[in-house]
Amino acid sequence: MSLLIRNAQILTFDAGRVWPEADILIGDGRILAIGPALCPERPPARVIEARGRLAMPGLINAHFHSPGSFLRGMVDGLPLEVFMLYEVPPLATGVPVKRLNYVRTMLGAIEMLRVGVTTVMDDAFHVPVASAEGIDGIAEAYRDSGLRARLAIDQPNVVEYEKYPFLADLLPPDIRAGMDAAPIQPAEELLELYDHLITRWDGTAGGRIGAALSCSAPQRVTLPYFQALSALSAKHDLPFNCHILETKLQRVLGEEKYGRSLVRLVHDIGVLDERMVVIHAIWIDGADMALLAQAGATVAHNPVCNLRLGSGVMPFRALRDAGVPICIGTDEAVADDAINPWAALKMAGLVHTLSDVDYRRWPKAPEILDCMMQGGARALRWPDIGRLAVGARADIVLLDLDTLPFTPLNDLSRQLVFCEPAGSVRMTIVDGRVLYEDGHVTTVDEAALRQEARELTAAYRESFEPAVAEARRLEPYYRDMVLRAHARDVGLRRRLTI
Repeated sequence: MSLLIRNAQILTFDAGRVWPEADILIGDGRILAIGPALCPERPPARVIEARGRLAMPGLINAHFHSPGSFLRGMVDGLPLEVFMLYEVPPLATGVPVKRLNYVRTMLGAIEMLRVGVTTVMDDAFHVPVASAEGIDGIAEAYRDSGLRARLAIDQPNVVEYEKYPFLADLLPPDIRAGMDAAPIQPAEELLELYDHLITRWDGTAGGRIGAALSCSAPQRVTLPYFQALSALSAKHDLPFNCHILETKLQRVLGEEKYGRSLVRLVHDIGVLDERMVVIHAIWIDGADMALLAQAGATVAHNPVCNLRLGSGVMPFRALRDAGVPICIGTDEAVADDAINPWAALKMAGLVHTLSDVDYRRWPKAPEILDCMMQGGARALRWPDIGRLAVGARADIVLLDLDTLPFTPLNDLSRQLVFCEPAGSVRMTIVDGRVLYEDGHVTTVDEAALRQEARELTAAYRESFEPAVAEARRLEPYYRDMVLRAHARDVGLRRRLTI
């Protein structure tokens, strides 16, 4: 379908170009022309009058977990290692995994389209095990929603207590035995599922749906599986997601189990490269940053989640100074309680003022927006998104400038980062297709989906309660582990001190 957006103010993120008022011509999912008073040879199928509105690239949510979309508000703010006990409830008896995954993924997709997200990287975990049906449910939701998405399989394959320092000694024998008996998928089975994901879904829906790789975190998988995933990433040129040094405990784990930083470990085994998206990277030091820069890896910054879980403040300026690209994500709804990258943008502009007394080094609004757009495009390895230029994908959001966040309009970049809570978004376009307009997502019956989500949630309340009880039984041991790790001096400060 061809579209002509007329008379918009255009923020291109392409060599800093801004059009005070111009048109955008779209055809076959791409931008064909940008300029004032465009006169296409053939009348477009639709003309969108956009005077008084801002046209800019859609937001890129570079880190997200769709399975958390049913759990907003379910968990208190807790340290990551304790939080993870509560965030993965079992599937309801009798609820098909494909449909469950479809509905909760679609729920997140709707929320993102409503706030102007056009692209997401979904690092989807599976409980208790991954399956082709579960993968298909997630991919089909993104296909049907119209959102652009990369999908990874985030599935650990080592025993629970091996992922942490001290825990094996803290746990009583009966609990360790229960963890030993928990289902673990062998690397061969997980690689077969990746073959399904890549062959069935990568490049489908006109290129909107793509595969990605994930090991969850280096300490959560076997070394051969980790290296096999890296090889797949290189073979198919796909992003490779890896949570690294999100918490201080993980810094201590590196010292205890590997005798080195987890970044150094990943470098030493030959999997740190330009395709890797290092998620969080809070408890990194200068040597880690140098390795990340040398490899060309991208860091995914999730500032709201980092505060929600008390993980700490990522060294934003030091990473930028080292030349490490940064992208921005929301993480999962249960760790943020929303899926709103505008909030992540603002938090990225605020929290790093606490890291340096030299205010000249605080992040500036254009820099944060660049992380969202160019950093996001780099992380997802889709160079034709995150900017409005001839030949780029027609992923566009229209914001109403006649709203309070932009009245008066003093500085567009600052007001996008610090003033806009997402309420000014009026239209979201992906691949030249209007997906959100006039308060409604056009690709799904939202009311029916919300009702089904409520019904599915009710269906597994009973199975969720025993899981919470088990988490409460385990929590004291995990709390002791976390406090023991925090008592160690690792030579870094990433949290406020009293």
